[in-house]
Amino acid sequence: MGRLEDRVAIVTGGGRGIGQATSLKLAAEGAKVVINDLDPEPANETRELIEAAGGEAAVVVANTVDMAEAQRLVDEAVNTFGKLDIVVNNAGVTRDKMFHGLDDDLFDFVFDANFKTGFHTTYAAMPYLRDQAKKELAENGAVAYNRKIIFTSSVAAIMGNPGQFNYTAAKGAVIATTKTLARELGPFQINVNAVAPGFVETRLTAAKTEGSDLGIPEEMRQMAKAIISLGRMGQPEDIANTTAFLASSEADFISGVTIPVTGGQLGGM
Repeated sequence: MGRLEDRVAIVTGGGRGIGQATSLKLAAEGAKVVINDLDPEPANETRELIEAAGGEAAVVVANTVDMAEAQRLVDEAVNTFGKLDIVVNNAGVTRDKMFHGLDDDLFDFVFDANFKTGFHTTYAAMPYLRDQAKKELAENGAVAYNRKIIFTSSVAAIMGNPGQFNYTAAKGAVIATTKTLARELGPFQINVNAVAPGFVETRLTAAKTEGSDLGIPEEMRQMAKAIISLGRMGQPEDIANTTAFLASSEADFISGVTIPVTGGQLGGM
């Protein structure tokens, strides 16, 4: 039996990279997983992988930068599986530019995708997390089990990174609000934590090709690898394993923390 049997989880940005690895890991641990993504193709591919392994999953294509879309995501998750126990706020993007070249549009695009998505999805989930826990406390004097909210931040928000003012502003806000939500929701036995990946191999960190908005120059990739103590770049599964631990009952006394998953990246704390 997996650590997440009979749990229902939402994973935003769940179709690719860290999100896909997280969706697969939670499902392997027994959770029913609702995969949220802007693109139906990778989301459905992830669902098919889960189902082929014997798990249960559903796809909700929604842009949770919009509060109404976040509400639809949560409502569809509950309508499909009957409840909600775990919210993994993983959606995010990068669009790098040095500070002096930023404008409001580029700042807002990155900040909203990395911060508002988690704000809106978590807010929409409150009736199924906080209100349900409050009901259990009133009726039974205790909750049935701890519910979990997990954010994906970044080690870049801890140590800073040139060209990522917009991204680190959002990921830093994630760390700060994780602490506040942990205090607000602690009385309802809702654990709120964040994972801060270091350099992880995804499409956002692949070698940048000419004309692409995604990726980073190869020389920067090699510089990043050189300061990782374990001598390798992270894999999405490294982050997924940490998220699954935080989602499990093994982490019921951990709340309000941000866990760097960096391979011992120098300057990562």
